[in-house]
Amino acid sequence: MTLSTPPDRHNGSASAMTGQPCFVRVTGTREARFVEFEFAIGDPELAVELVMQFDQFREFCERHQVRHLTTEEGARLDFERMKWRYGAPGIDH
Repeated sequence: MTLSTPPDRHNGSASAMTGQPCFVRVTGTREARFVEFEFAIGDPELAVELVMQFDQFREFCERHQVRHLTTEEGARLDFERMKWRYGAPGIDH
């Protein structure tokens, strides 16, 4: 009989607690001291906006085992959001 070890849900990692990947998309900086970014769990389209100092941001990313979205993935998210905001969802052009 083999027992599997459940994920450590107490290590503070959102990915360990939920079993889903975490995503980060940097959207800007402020005063050369802060990083503005979006953080999502499971689905990059459902994100919260956060602002942290650079060193806190690096620690945050390590703790939550994030995957940084590429420029192309970010552009795709922006396009989808614009379709919902200004046009009809589901349009491909």
